Amino acid sequence: MRNVLFSLAFLTVVSAAEQQLFNGRNLDGWKMVGPGEFAVEDGALKTVGGMGLLYYEREPFGNCTVRVVFKTGSDRSNSGVFIRLPEKPKDPWYAVHNGYEVQIEAGGDEWHATGSLYSLAKTIKGPQKPPGEWNTMDIVLNGQKTTVILNGQKVNEFEGSQPVPERKQWYEPVRGPRPDTGYIGLQNHDARSVVYFKSVSVIR
Repeated sequence: MRNVLFSLAFLTVVSAAEQQLFNGRNLDGWKMVGPGEFAVEDGALKTVGGMGLLYYEREPFGNCTVRVVFKTGSDRSNSGVFIRLPEKPKDPWYAVHNGYEVQIEAGGDEWHATGSLYSLAKTIKGPQKPPGEWNTMDIVLNGQKTTVILNGQKVNEFEGSQPVPERKQWYEPVRGPRPDTGYIGLQNHDARSVVYFKSVSVIR
């Protein structure tokens, strides 16, 4: 029995292949749109300048886990991970209104804090580490279901068809369905926000 369990565990491990999207050296495979930019500093992506979007242009993803390892410069440092973009974006606002933003901001309320789907689905916990410490966020895409796990704790689960709050501000995402499969990207929010990403990968 022990050998059988070991074999099953081994098969489970090897069946999930992790694909690193950021090589730690340059932006190979990524494309920037908008006025902001991402710099590579000490093996990590660093947000620089005004609003922008860095997206992975080589392929869209569906039914996988998007994993990012990030740290913030302060409690108000603002960024996000965009998922389910139907097409390659030509500007940052395309991602806001046509995909979902999994928010990164320790100081936001439950609708805008790290792990929320910005203004659409609120977080249920806040296990983000202090500024300067690395966090791991897993975004699980399973059909229309999106599950967010922050530092090992599930903080959000959203079904694409569930009710969402009324849209009140022009900068909030347009409501409506998103595809099962889409491009992913990282947000550069503003010049004062500094967020680092030392790993961006997909597990499937």
